[in-house]
Amino acid sequence: MDLDTRATRSPGRLTAVAVLAVASVVALAGCSSDPLAEQYREGSGKGYIAGDGTISEFPADQRGEPVEFTGTTIEGDTLGSADLAGEVAVVNFWYAGCAPCRAEAPMLQEVFEEFDGNGAAFVGVNVRDQTATAASFEEGFGITYPSIVDANDGAVQYAFAGDVPPAAVPTTLVLDSEGRVAARILGQLKDASILETIVRDLIDEAATA
Repeated sequence: MDLDTRATRSPGRLTAVAVLAVASVVALAGCSSDPLAEQYREGSGKGYIAGDGTISEFPADQRGEPVEFTGTTIEGDTLGSADLAGEVAVVNFWYAGCAPCRAEAPMLQEVFEEFDGNGAAFVGVNVRDQTATAASFEEGFGITYPSIVDANDGAVQYAFAGDVPPAAVPTTLVLDSEGRVAARILGQLKDASILETIVRDLIDEAATA
């Protein structure tokens, strides 16, 4: 298991430095010290593996290659990385029955509304539901940014299963303007201001590049 030392933000303090273990979901299940693996093995029956709220940021020189993906949205449109080119992109992995997903939904919509048309794009990736269930969730929570229904083939999840895999639901990845993973919120977003800060910093980074 390769270890990379990278800057990490926590919900209350955005300055801590931590060692982030890079692993696939399968590898997590075999790592005895990983809280996600422990949740997986315990079989709690809650229907999701919850993250611990860790927020990790990756300096520009430590980001991987641009991530390419495409899928079909709830509305039946094709959406992919090419449509997000040149913008900071927030990619949120969720499903309707996930309690933390429901808790963070209003905050994601709030940040989307702040940055829509101002340098950042949002896309959800529904990992479990069929279209009708996903659409009902979006209507109930007033979500107006698009979501890809990825339950059938997992193609979008696979596209991100590289250096920084979405190892818990929900997981929010923030891509820089080049389409590279620049930050990860592992688990429920605790406060909209956290995501606002990350997105704004990456927009500023793009403007000065």
